[in-house]
Amino acid sequence: MEEINNIEVVPCTESDYLKPFRVHYNQNGTKKSWDFMRTHDSVSVLIFNTSSHCFVLVKQFRPAVYMCEWERSKTQPPQSAEKPEEGAAEAAATAPESQEGQSAPEGESASKWPPASAGVTYELCAGLVDKPNLSLEEIARQEVLEECGYDVPASKLKRITSYRSGVGVTGSKQTMFYAEVSDDNCVSAGGGEPREGELIEVVKVPLHEAMTFAYDERIPKTMGVIFSFIWFHNNMSPKYKISTNV
Repeated sequence: MEEINNIEVVPCTESDYLKPFRVHYNQNGTKKSWDFMRTHDSVSVLIFNTSSHCFVLVKQFRPAVYMCEWERSKTQPPQSAEKPEEGAAEAAATAPESQEGQSAPEGESASKWPPASAGVTYELCAGLVDKPNLSLEEIARQEVLEECGYDVPASKLKRITSYRSGVGVTGSKQTMFYAEVSDDNCVSAGGGEPREGELIEVVKVPLHEAMTFAYDERIPKTMGVIFSFIWFHNNMSPKYKISTNV
């Protein structure tokens, strides 16, 4: 997953997933304009395995996150030169010229690129709403099967809520569901759909570690993970009389 190389940034002139627009409007007598992206709505699913008492998340490389980290690293002040520790000079002398699994575009130093792990995030199982003939529950069911390997009837999905994401740029709507699974529901290893470019690792977070995981800023994760763990603590933990370590 973290073997990323041949990085090349080019203009995006055509895309099946997003389209840029600029809207002009008047607000309270003031003329304004705003740039935004038209994107698909989406679904996400909080999966709880009742056999092992753990949450099932997905872990994947996100190019947008990686490039944001790259942009951020470019604005960091240079490190002051300090006397290297014993053995550091020898290590530097034997270090490869570029980071393993990465290559820089022409004119860019390879050392400027962050490690591939900078673009890896933990997320809820999720997918785009791009099948008009399917309900949101059916799309969510497909995503759970493809990404995490659990076969769950659409009727067993509980709708948590829906909300707007990226309101300053896209304003698309995401609908979140809750699904309880057991080891008996696991029919494959998951991993996503390779034909769609997906490379996903299924990750299990023990219930008693959930809130520690949610608030650990060293673990890159989406807001959906944090919110859904809090929702579970408030709504499901009392039912099962189990602790989420809050």
